[in-house]
Amino acid sequence: MSKQTLEAKLRTATGKTAAKNLRKEGRIPAVVYNSKGEATSIEVGEVEFNKIWRTITPTTSITLKVDGKEALALIKDVEYNIRNDKVLHADFFTPDADEKLVMKIKIHYTGTPAGVLKGGFKKERNNEIKIKAAIADLPETITADISGINVSEALRVKDLKLDSKVEVLTSAELPLVTVSPARG
Repeated sequence: MSKQTLEAKLRTATGKTAAKNLRKEGRIPAVVYNSKGEATSIEVGEVEFNKIWRTITPTTSITLKVDGKEALALIKDVEYNIRNDKVLHADFFTPDADEKLVMKIKIHYTGTPAGVLKGGFKKERNNEIKIKAAIADLPETITADISGINVSEALRVKDLKLDSKVEVLTSAELPLVTVSPARG
């Protein structure tokens, strides 16, 4: 996992005018929510935020440094203006370290199934599973090698190689990728 750090400052002025002034200075108004639902207004640098935001997945945790205090956080929501390609506002979530989070995560497939090389047809049935893990244990991505799948075989959720700290909530028998025989 690429642990990235984002510097932030507490924000005292709120409202439209304060937000506009922040954006003029190259800062983005943001809010950090904790497990209890308490919100803290902060501001982050636009360039630093964009570097991180454009390269991460929804399950990537970042280290958020607010006036010297560090916490693992997820970027939960971003308000984005498509016309001028600018982020207007961001929401962060900092759960308790031992709190188990339920997240959906996409699976990326690599390789060509052996069954396809023999004339079969690959079908990606599902590319997302539901997992439960503490923020520090969340996988950034899940990559599965499908080159070992033969005709009439499937890669199932139970075949994924995941850390023991990650609990899979999706059915273990759910087929992710199947290779069906060619119709003759």
